[in-house]
Amino acid sequence: MPAQPAAPAAAPTPPKPQNPALRMMGLPNLPRKLPSRNWMIFWGITGAFASFIIYDKREKKRATAKWRRLVAPMANEPIGAANQLPRKLTIYLEAPPGDSLRTAQDHFIEYAKPVLAASGLDWEFVQGRQQGDVRAAVAEKIRRLRRKTEQPTEDMPPTEEDNLEVLRKRMNLPEYQGVKGDIVMGRHTWKEYVRGLHEGWLGSLQAPPQPVIEPKPQTGEDGEKKEAAEEEEEKKPDRPPQPLPHNKPEDYALASLPPTIPEEFAPSAPLPHPHRLGFRHTFVRLGRFLNRRKLADDIGRDVAAVCFATSRDWKPQEGDEMEQQLVLKSGERDWPKFVWQDEPSKDEEENSTPKPPKEKIWASPLTVDPRITSRMRRFEITPELEARAAQIKVPEEEIEGWIKGTLRGVWRWGASSFESKPKGPNVGNLDD
Repeated sequence: MPAQPAAPAAAPTPPKPQNPALRMMGLPNLPRKLPSRNWMIFWGITGAFASFIIYDKREKKRATAKWRRLVAPMANEPIGAANQLPRKLTIYLEAPPGDSLRTAQDHFIEYAKPVLAASGLDWEFVQGRQQGDVRAAVAEKIRRLRRKTEQPTEDMPPTEEDNLEVLRKRMNLPEYQGVKGDIVMGRHTWKEYVRGLHEGWLGSLQAPPQPVIEPKPQTGEDGEKKEAAEEEEEKKPDRPPQPLPHNKPEDYALASLPPTIPEEFAPSAPLPHPHRLGFRHTFVRLGRFLNRRKLADDIGRDVAAVCFATSRDWKPQEGDEMEQQLVLKSGERDWPKFVWQDEPSKDEEENSTPKPPKEKIWASPLTVDPRITSRMRRFEITPELEARAAQIKVPEEEIEGWIKGTLRGVWRWGASSFESKPKGPNVGNLDD
């Protein structure tokens, strides 16, 4: 049987015509179909999350810039007499429960410092690394002020502030007579601030006696641990011990007011410091991370009120509680569980040296005395200043990111190269 001829091979399909614009640019043809379903989901979620972050960051910068521009004219005001001290604020920072002091410092730098720096005001820090440091600092400052009038003959160890005061008296430099003010960051710091006010004005000027604590029986292993701990303590720099409180909240009603107490204290501004730890609270932390613009606006408003020194009395609340007891109370839900436990910490268990128990201010209810709270004032922005801030328009260049700012700079540089630039007169060679 004769062999049949082979079937002719199929003609190859001609290539698709390329887009002439892409061909001239040296680019290949773009695909004519959409990405797969999984890729569409991935890019959609990634793009949406990136958009939320970029939008929140821009609006956070806009909110901070709005209050910064509101207080900026204060920095250009002429200063008073050369022999008068300027206004100085006091900022109280303390490490939040379960974290370090650096967290509180970063929070202040990110939200409050830009507005304060734009106003041109001066401030000083009172920082605490553990529970009770702010309480002790506030109370000791008030007691030193009382001793100058109530016990003028008693010798007190001089501090740096006392040395500066002596130098100012020699130079006939009077103190600032206007409104100063305090800024308190976080609910935990606010509870210690109020506790320090009550201890300073209602407590005794004499230090309480040290409680007698029976030492724990030591074994051989405990003795070795103690020797190792003592060697480590010798290497570390000595940190002054935290002074014991001079009174308790139960003693407020029985205490009498000192004759040197002023009719009105310096106003204060409690600022929120939301800080929640733990993997279990990831979604709560993520929601706060995507809504930082609201926090920046609230803190900027309160800091602007501090700069303009606009204050009011604390408003009465329904029931037996005062407004000072309810402010920033929602921040207590962010604290770790160990704050509310009465068990000793690991450091106290490992340390065999007996020490008096510390007062748990954070976990205790905030007890106040009407004689002290009636003298307290709170910074608050006025409606006129709020209306002025609402009319401020922040330029786009001030809030744009690095990519957009770089592109804008490149465009201006390229456009400026085509502009005609003025030339100087042709004077010839000056050496001739």
